[in-house]
Amino acid sequence: MSTRRIPLLASAMALGAGAVWSFGAITARLADGADAFQYLIWRSVGIIVVVELIARAQRRPVQVVRAVRSGRLMVIGSVMIFVASIGFVYAVKTTTAANAAFFGSTTPIFGALLARLVLKERLDRVTIGTIAIAFTGLFVMVAGDLSGGNMVGNASAVVSAMGFAGYAVCVRLDPGRDWSPALPGYGVLMIVVCGAVTLGAGKTLVPPAPDVAWALLHGGVIIVLGTFLFNVGSRRVPAAAMTVFAQTEMVLVPVWAFLVLDEVPKTTTLIGGTIIVTAIVGKALIDARARRPTDVPLGVPEPL
Repeated sequence: MSTRRIPLLASAMALGAGAVWSFGAITARLADGADAFQYLIWRSVGIIVVVELIARAQRRPVQVVRAVRSGRLMVIGSVMIFVASIGFVYAVKTTTAANAAFFGSTTPIFGALLARLVLKERLDRVTIGTIAIAFTGLFVMVAGDLSGGNMVGNASAVVSAMGFAGYAVCVRLDPGRDWSPALPGYGVLMIVVCGAVTLGAGKTLVPPAPDVAWALLHGGVIIVLGTFLFNVGSRRVPAAAMTVFAQTEMVLVPVWAFLVLDEVPKTTTLIGGTIIVTAIVGKALIDARARRPTDVPLGVPEPL
């Protein structure tokens, strides 16, 4: 294979990762007999089982054990993904798929702000402008969707973006570390916490079989396959381009929601979401032309 084809294949894999991940919001909505916590329990079971089977086939150590023994930063990173995942699935269950996707797409924005606070990284004029434009998009979306139930879901999606931004900062603090154990690590934490919440609410840990199947599909196939494609692609594709490719997930979620769930997003949602995605993609393109690093390392998987 020629060197010119390798980046093309890597780019296709990165785009494919976003396309694969985009189905996760749909499976969560189709599992309408399970609440967010019940769904997350079985989604995490799917993640852990598949990841550990792959590790065993490759004769690698148990990944859950590695997550616990890899130090405090790994634990913090796992907690960040835990927060992000709860936020996103709860958002999908309580607001429109388009809202969950577009609010969740602000991860690079919060990543830049956290990098400034934690890593003391300077915010240049382009980044500040991007943040201002993105928050304008958020304002448009919120202003057009002020109903109480939706606002809880919208806020959950923003919390999800903050969680993934926190994980990205953890990776930036130790970029040479193998972060793969974070996936099963947060899965165990998810099972424990969501299991306790479910039992505390007097609900069963085992929702209807179709809902369990959707959750297992989401965790064991959609998340694991999407993460594999994204990580392989990120080895060859520059971070700025990965920022652009990562938006395919957020763009496709409303499309699948319309086709599968017959869900039509509000005009303000589409306008605000377009503003946010345009701001992030525009900054990535400017960074690429100037050959500057992006604010958030997009080699970080976003297993929504």
